[in-house]
Amino acid sequence: METVYFGAGCFWCVEAVFFRLKGVDQVISGYMGGHIKNPAYREVCDGNTGHAEVIKVVFNPMIIPFNTLLDVFWTTHDPTTLNRQGADKGTQYRSAIFFTSENQKNEAELSKSNVATQYWNDPIITEINPADVFYVAEEYHQHFYENNPEQSYCSIVIPPKISKLQKRFSHLLKLN
Repeated sequence: METVYFGAGCFWCVEAVFFRLKGVDQVISGYMGGHIKNPAYREVCDGNTGHAEVIKVVFNPMIIPFNTLLDVFWTTHDPTTLNRQGADKGTQYRSAIFFTSENQKNEAELSKSNVATQYWNDPIITEINPADVFYVAEEYHQHFYENNPEQSYCSIVIPPKISKLQKRFSHLLKLN
């Protein structure tokens, strides 16, 4: 098993996408990349901690290779907007990859320069940094979409991302 951390806007959205992939064993919402120990959601939302909302993805590279996760990452969020995904604005919503190995770093950098530019016309602003301390988000954030599909944000923002995932990556989806 390997671990990588992705920031791609609201972690509810990112978790809902990666949770559906074969070979992904665990997806946990949390915070990374800031300067405050043990940040709380409100602090992160205020934009003063430096943390990004991220998901921790534990995956089996024999079932889903890292470069495939990168393809999903690049196509299910907009990596060309600085500190923003849709209506969500702030540094906590930045596009970021926090790698856990040199191989992941190299693949992410290559993917950013090659693959991502196949999907996007504007410059890619995604950060690629080594993983540091991961703070697990509050319990109510875990599997938020699965537990709250009728919540207004979830019902508006997340289904288009899942639809894009289903159309482009149907062969990678877990059977329900």
